[in-house]
Amino acid sequence: MLNIDWRKWFDRMQPQTLQIAAMLLYLNGFFALISVIDKTDYLGYLRTRYWFGPVLALAVVGLHAFAGLLMANDLKLGYKFAVTAAFSPFVLRYWAFSDFANVVGGEISLFRKISGGSTISLIFEIALCALVLHPQSRSHQRIWYR
Repeated sequence: MLNIDWRKWFDRMQPQTLQIAAMLLYLNGFFALISVIDKTDYLGYLRTRYWFGPVLALAVVGLHAFAGLLMANDLKLGYKFAVTAAFSPFVLRYWAFSDFANVVGGEISLFRKISGGSTISLIFEIALCALVLHPQSRSHQRIWYR
């Protein structure tokens, strides 16, 4: 049974890497929600293209939020969710842009498939991956998370 304090969304006692990762998870989750609503972005494209797209898109948003919440409550499941959430934009964006290129018949560069054309969001996503996989973060979750 998971013991979750639903009022605890941030833990100041964790290392800075995990604190910043939790904030970035919430921020990236918000931008993923915007991407779901906007049909021109990758989650919006997947939402409208596939029958399971709405569920997938909302699962990505929920994954970001629950990863931050569970990490704030010192649960290993939260750390696993955080790693999955950190890499999900790269995988889903690559899939969406590759599918779009096949449908339209055009060619999209690898950088565009990975970044989506937005360098600023790419920086935040890479930062989240680096923070979650940082040795200090991995060590802390291995020792202190339950």
